[in-house]
Amino acid sequence: MDRSLVVITGAAGALGRAVASHFLSRGCSVVLVDRDDTALKTAYANVDGDRTFVATDLTDTVATRDALSAVFADKGAADVLCNIAGGFSMGKPVDDADPSDWQRMLDMNVNTLLNACRAVVPGMREAGTGKVINIAAASASSGKAMMGAYCASKDAVARLTESMALELREHGINVNAVAPSILDTPANRNAMPDADPAKWVSTEQLSAVIGFLASGDASAIHGAVIPVVGLS
Repeated sequence: MDRSLVVITGAAGALGRAVASHFLSRGCSVVLVDRDDTALKTAYANVDGDRTFVATDLTDTVATRDALSAVFADKGAADVLCNIAGGFSMGKPVDDADPSDWQRMLDMNVNTLLNACRAVVPGMREAGTGKVINIAAASASSGKAMMGAYCASKDAVARLTESMALELREHGINVNAVAPSILDTPANRNAMPDADPAKWVSTEQLSAVIGFLASGDASAIHGAVIPVVGLS
């Protein structure tokens, strides 16, 4: 995997930083994508390696395409796309939910993925090789009360993963997803101070699974949505 070009969305977040660390430690060139340039550069101020920062609104199709096209013109097509960008929030009952809440979950979890794929996958298709790894969710394997919008958006990620895998496997591109349970992040520890984070999934553990799916060892895997749930 040395010198592979890896695009990581949501790179300023806890999981994005762990995934970047995984690939940088293996000599990859990483393209770190997030909305806020200052947050990106602050997150990686003390990180060594071949890094390219891309600040763009991933919910904007044209902005995402233009920002990444400039990178690919210089570095060539991406070998790996890790769609880490996303988010979670509790909601109201489905019949009482504000449309803006639904749109927010769809934007964060679905449209960021779609726009990144629109920008990255054509180059992979032309090259005849590539790996796309998405982030689904173990909690979205079935509906949950007060989580309708989130579950629907993450279920869409799983179904899009399966559809893309069938569309792209003949082009040498593997598309798979991981479905984690609760991640051990500072935000989750603050939100659930009475929980036992030893039962959660560390960002390093999830990064290792993502790294496997990005490797040649996973070349026969297409359309998998792999549960990564620790003890939770």
